[in-house]
Amino acid sequence: MKPRITLKNIAKEFGVSISTVSKALKDSHEISEETRGKIKAFADYYNYKPNSLALQLRNQKTSVIGVIIPEIVHHFFSTVINGIEQYANEKGYNVMVCLSNESYEKEVSNFTVLTNGSVDGLIVSVARETQENQIYKHFDALIKDDFPLVLFDRIIDEIDCDKVIIDDIGGAFKATNHLVEIGAKRIALITTQDYITVGSLRKEGYLKALVSNGIGIDESLIYKIDDTKDLHEQIGKIINVKNPPDAILAVNEIYAAIALKASKAKGLSIPDDIAIIGFTSGLISEFTYPPLTSVEQHGDLMGRQAAELLINRIESKGPNDFQKVVISTGLKIRKSTLSVN
Repeated sequence: MKPRITLKNIAKEFGVSISTVSKALKDSHEISEETRGKIKAFADYYNYKPNSLALQLRNQKTSVIGVIIPEIVHHFFSTVINGIEQYANEKGYNVMVCLSNESYEKEVSNFTVLTNGSVDGLIVSVARETQENQIYKHFDALIKDDFPLVLFDRIIDEIDCDKVIIDDIGGAFKATNHLVEIGAKRIALITTQDYITVGSLRKEGYLKALVSNGIGIDESLIYKIDDTKDLHEQIGKIINVKNPPDAILAVNEIYAAIALKASKAKGLSIPDDIAIIGFTSGLISEFTYPPLTSVEQHGDLMGRQAAELLINRIESKGPNDFQKVVISTGLKIRKSTLSVN
């Protein structure tokens, strides 16, 4: 007896997408006659039968939207989820959340599970490995199938879909400018590797502020952190030098909190010896000592905007053209930047 095959098996055999196989089997003229013939002959030989349950699940509305985030430890992502859920619930939708844990493979696995009839659309912040490897096939497949998709925070410019981002450049500019205004001269940046889009954009804002204030760019003050290695050790090296910076802008509040801890361990007074600002005004920033000045990202608003775009796309409302919404930032000034000697 020949083994039972699926659309995925056929797609793998011919090196095409599942969408292409489906269209070929429906005799769509979008697919070349030669490819249609080969796929249909292969399917007939193996007695391919459509999975009626899967088709039913794919075609029926679930009133559930899926959310895939890289990690849950950052306060920012929890606020985004809160905003998504509030708006979705108001519109009669429930929310299913999955973690990629910064893994490309886990992200792809989440896509497979959620898009097989479990949800009506996806809201995604891209995993670190996906951005590093620049492999976007799973996103391309959704776009080809017209599956509703919204990217937020970490986005992929090449993917044609709705997007919601923070004004990362503007937020870093405001923060750096504040450090200059309080008297800082040697401002360090603790950022991510360049392939992480938000880190790259925040670096751009930092550099822009230095230039606008007539401060020379010192590449030795720009530190790119590898999140797969010990954060305390990497950030500690920034502080434990003969001539440490007199101010630090960190691209998230975890980096900022570790920098604050390392500075205190070295015996530096905050903010008199070193001023520190981080992105995301979460509980960590509020309850460190002294409390951290923070760039406010308004995650709740971002979540609501992402959910609104997705649900409008699911229900075929709003403009046909994809939208890119930019959320402005604020600066919450606390005691980590009150003054610099």
